[in-house]
Amino acid sequence: MKRDQALQALARHYPDGIVVAVYQTAFDWMHIRPHDLNYLCTGAMGQASSHGLGLALGVPDEKVVVLDGDGSLLMNLGSLVTVANMAPRNFFHFVSQNNMYEVNGKYPIPAATTIKFDQMAIAAGYRYAFSFDDIGQFNSEIEGILDLEGPVLVCMHIEPGEFYPLDYATLHSEQTRVIFRNALKSRLQSHLQE
Repeated sequence: MKRDQALQALARHYPDGIVVAVYQTAFDWMHIRPHDLNYLCTGAMGQASSHGLGLALGVPDEKVVVLDGDGSLLMNLGSLVTVANMAPRNFFHFVSQNNMYEVNGKYPIPAATTIKFDQMAIAAGYRYAFSFDDIGQFNSEIEGILDLEGPVLVCMHIEPGEFYPLDYATLHSEQTRVIFRNALKSRLQSHLQE
């Protein structure tokens, strides 16, 4: 399935929450669902799941969606066990598996044809894990998956879709961090007022 189609489907069902996005998926996501609660950490290869875990624990009343890459997750496989051990109910881990380090030169990841991230997540202790290579099936199941109790991992077997600009300036800017911090603070204050 095309990455942009999968992300568009996710955006339809998750239009207004916290998203931790890295690398190529971050470039796509910031155009598909521009939002002040997009936490863009493209320079932290392997750290999406760890950043997402910290946010999920810090704001337990908010869903946290992590948009990871296969190469990025391979840099920090231990985070699967850490996430499972902490068991945040609001943690949703989406892994774009295209079997390569895409933004770093399209080099193949190790064991590209045999690795199964969904099975690794279950073995680590995630409550649920899924794997999709069909956009129709993904579209029909994504809403129910987002209603589950986490931690949940969703492996999306993807290929490139529409090309979005590689906007490093926005991803690395101090202003982007300030916007996210202020949006998160505002969201937390609204929870306190409820």
